[in-house]
Amino acid sequence: MIDESDKSLFRSAINRQMPIDKDGDKEEAYNNKKRWNKPFEDYSYLPKPNLSASDSVSHSQVGVSPKTLKKMKQGRIDYAPFIDLHGQKIEEACQSLSKFIHYHGDERFIQIIHGKGYNSDQNLSILKSQVVHYLKQHPQVLAFCSCPQKMGGTGAVFVYLKGNV
Repeated sequence: MIDESDKSLFRSAINRQMPIDKDGDKEEAYNNKKRWNKPFEDYSYLPKPNLSASDSVSHSQVGVSPKTLKKMKQGRIDYAPFIDLHGQKIEEACQSLSKFIHYHGDERFIQIIHGKGYNSDQNLSILKSQVVHYLKQHPQVLAFCSCPQKMGGTGAVFVYLKGNV
């Protein structure tokens, strides 16, 4: 038999509990994660450029659908926020990319305009090379490829993100 003081203690503990709103908790947890999660900062710099203005780039992680890559290469993306890195130094561009990808982490596609680097030494694009190097390191990036000619060509890339869903 249960003692009366134990029953009283149990009831008082139960009465203080609040019911859990399952949908509300998920939303709040997502917002807190998004708010406090820091932009990616653990990247390295490329020692010297390795891509020319006309080089087309394409990279994907294992498991990315070939249909998704084809869709990106054809520019069949409904909406993609973009960032233009023209005129930025390598360090500035990497910081801008970190903040931009963090801010748009819930998107599936983004576009990065890096330019072709026609004014670079030895016809190698410094910024384009660094952007490609950076994207290969970023944990949210699943794939990227050069844009179609009408959308920036080899001076821009579409990026496929994991998304925070």
